[in-house]
Amino acid sequence: MKLLFPTLLLTVILAFVSLFVGVSNVSPLDIVGGRADGQALTVLYASRLPRTLALILAGAGMAVSGTIMQMLARNKFVEPSTAGTVESAALGMLAVLLLAPDLPVMAKMLVAAVFALGGTALFLAILRQMPLRSVLMVPLVGIMLGGVISAVTTFFAYRFDMMQSMGAWTSGDFSVVLRGRYEVLWIAFGLTVVAYIAANRFTLAGMGEEFSTNLGLNYHRVVALGLVIVSMVTASVVVTAGVVPFVGLIVPNLVSMMLGDNLRRTLPWIALSGALLVLSCDIIGRIVNAPFEIPVGNVLGVSGSAFFLYLLLRRRAHVG
Repeated sequence: MKLLFPTLLLTVILAFVSLFVGVSNVSPLDIVGGRADGQALTVLYASRLPRTLALILAGAGMAVSGTIMQMLARNKFVEPSTAGTVESAALGMLAVLLLAPDLPVMAKMLVAAVFALGGTALFLAILRQMPLRSVLMVPLVGIMLGGVISAVTTFFAYRFDMMQSMGAWTSGDFSVVLRGRYEVLWIAFGLTVVAYIAANRFTLAGMGEEFSTNLGLNYHRVVALGLVIVSMVTASVVVTAGVVPFVGLIVPNLVSMMLGDNLRRTLPWIALSGALLVLSCDIIGRIVNAPFEIPVGNVLGVSGSAFFLYLLLRRRAHVG
């Protein structure tokens, strides 16, 4: 717990930096001194502040969702982007745009959540039917399922000339986040709190159905709660900014290496570290090719792929 305050302080510092990094010149000294003009204040309150809050909420929510999925699947290589969850949410978004494009954002999020819930439940059902001789088979099954769902989404998007719209919710780009377009992410925050309240139950569920049932836990009810949290959080992030990959893989594994797998103890760390990671990647994406931006999904894709390879090589070294 000694590192909790420095981690929180670093997150606050990065959130402050996020408010003042970008093409438009917004000076913190002008804001504090009352010398900022109307345009600078509009950029700050209508764009920068909502974007920073969205980054924090999305990072925390996706990190917690990845942790829950790893507990339910009992596999450290699983998270929403390696289990078909985000691809299912994207398919739900396409269905909404094709069938009911005028639905409000909240309704779109609920439809995407239903699709994400179905995709995640299908992933877990496939795992129960397969003799998994290696832990690497689990993410492989998820990646293959996600590929199939993504192919179906791409087919219908191409068929109905929706490829450009499809790219908008698969890039993980927070530059489009404005005031009035990110508020559904507060649902992700609420569900993160629910996950913390049920942390001990998820920890027991991660020990297996038979073991947890013998301890008096209603295993299927806990699994259903976990699936709802994962699907709702994933859908809210996809609707707001698109796919944010690998946060649920990187953060839970790093925290688990340091603090273990007791969610009551580690979940606040996981949420905070997820927010820190997404903030860092977004700031990097804004700075590297300024004045242009690299979507945070691309930065996370590169770093997440490298970390995934590290986990594979680390496991192989331990086995050897």
